[in-house]
Amino acid sequence: MASASAAVGRQSKAVTWLLRVVVVVYLVMLVAWPTGLIAQNTFADGFDGMKRALGDPDVTHALWLTVRVAVMAVAINLVFGVGMSLLLVRYDFPGKRALSALIDLPLSVSPVVVGLALVLVYNPRYGWLGEGLHERGIDVVFATPGIVMATCFVVLPLIIREVVPVLEELGDDQEQAARSLGANGVQTFWRITLPGIRWAIVYGVVLSLARSLGEFGAVKIVAGRSIGNMETATLLVQREYQNFHEDVAYSVSLLLVVASVLCLVVVAILRPNEGSHTESPKEKK
Repeated sequence: MASASAAVGRQSKAVTWLLRVVVVVYLVMLVAWPTGLIAQNTFADGFDGMKRALGDPDVTHALWLTVRVAVMAVAINLVFGVGMSLLLVRYDFPGKRALSALIDLPLSVSPVVVGLALVLVYNPRYGWLGEGLHERGIDVVFATPGIVMATCFVVLPLIIREVVPVLEELGDDQEQAARSLGANGVQTFWRITLPGIRWAIVYGVVLSLARSLGEFGAVKIVAGRSIGNMETATLLVQREYQNFHEDVAYSVSLLLVVASVLCLVVVAILRPNEGSHTESPKEKK
């Protein structure tokens, strides 16, 4: 019996190590190696390529536009994401399951399809709403609002899917107690609900920011063929690479990778500290 148990234990350890090796090799081939090649090509001539890229007005404009779009999209999704999370968890209404399913739509629909749908609705020449808005001096597609809308759609589920499980775990006992003591809805949210979901909001915001910085498909369709004015960093990478300006394309790509990795590092640093900001039931007693 003892020898059989030892053999099973050795076999289990061997399988565990084999699975670890497979996962590590998979991640290296899929993520680490391609990313390393980008960094290698970026600094093939030292920092000259990065200096040329950052000295190009088109590059700096694209990076600035990307940051602006990402911040606006995250801010919009923060407000509506928290609101929809409260709606899904705290209220029952007809069509609740359908709304919950629609929130996950960006995870299953190609961003290119989203961009095309926005063009069909908001095109200033033949769009359902675009013609009327254009006559009033409001342009959506081929302009910054369209890029922001496309990015908002792509990152829509990230904040909601972080906040909803936390709201469900918290329950509404404390909120009901606060209302019974005379607190209004705003006071209850700021003093009871928000402190309980603040870390979920942080995670969702950081992940949304990382996703917004790298969006390409929907933005490509909505921005059209405009160069310079409505060109985000991802669109600029494509154009520069196709024009054989590889050093600029590699440099901007590396900047986007670094920004996304920093966002993920922030999430990784914050997650282990989550428990220190949440009291256990025993501590509350």
